[in-house]
Amino acid sequence: MITPFLDGRIDLRSYHRLLEHYLAAGVAGIFPLGTTGESPTLDEDEMEAIIDRTLSVTAGRVPVFVGVGGNATSKVVKTLARLQHYAFDGIVSVCPYYNRPGQDGLREHFTRIAEATDRPILIYNIPYRTSVNLTTDTLLELARLPNIVGVKDSSGSLAQSLDLLRRRPDGFAVMTGEDASLYTMLAHGGDGGILASSHVATELFVGVYAHMAANDHRAARAVWSPRDARAPSLQGSQSDAHQVRPVEVGADQLARMPPALDPDLPGAGGRARSRPAAIDSRARRGKERHAIGRASRSAVRRRRTQTRIICLR
Repeated sequence: MITPFLDGRIDLRSYHRLLEHYLAAGVAGIFPLGTTGESPTLDEDEMEAIIDRTLSVTAGRVPVFVGVGGNATSKVVKTLARLQHYAFDGIVSVCPYYNRPGQDGLREHFTRIAEATDRPILIYNIPYRTSVNLTTDTLLELARLPNIVGVKDSSGSLAQSLDLLRRRPDGFAVMTGEDASLYTMLAHGGDGGILASSHVATELFVGVYAHMAANDHRAARAVWSPRDARAPSLQGSQSDAHQVRPVEVGADQLARMPPALDPDLPGAGGRARSRPAAIDSRARRGKERHAIGRASRSAVRRRRTQTRIICLR
């Protein structure tokens, strides 16, 4: 789920409408407080307001897995304790980012989280965001823990994903997080997807899954094929998916993070980067380059000054 905002505050009214919209479209579960929902920008009260509203609206109709992750193991454990009184079904926990632990560190991190809760845990592996890759060997070791029940697999490597599908134990769920790989992963036995693009093409993804679950690959391919280029455009290198704007359900403001999406994409709420107009005259091009050079040097001096001020504070 994205987290809509209005005047800088969580817009729970729009969030309620979004939940009802996606439930009516046939999603099989709800995942609030992921990075798509801008969890790093939310304070504790806002997080709890989102959880409370999610549970009250879903009312047991679908499972709710809440994003509870981070790169400080003790903080994740404390967050789990703080949220203990909420009756959500499980958590999705991302691999630690920035500090780049090795496989032993990743194993210890998720083992301690699993020991701190009896809720089911989906591990979220997305190395192109976190700079660490949870290998299949390490993941299969963690799968021995009774409450580590699956993975949101955004490894970025189809070979790694298929290897995991071949080697996983019975009952261990592999949910792709790669929007463009949903059909492929389902065809190889994957269990579903947790997908940013499904915010604006919900019926497409639900329909593909329904056909694959019925073992009708031809029908699934017919649904998927005309739009299979759209998913990577919404999830790709600029994929701050919290910027996706489902305008039809009335969400007003969707981002605290800086916008990154191309505003020409369907449903995008980001702002465009301005593009300089073409300059035909060589002389004018020279003057433009000179002016840009002066401006760039001035900007660098200002940034250096600002940096010094910030350090002194």
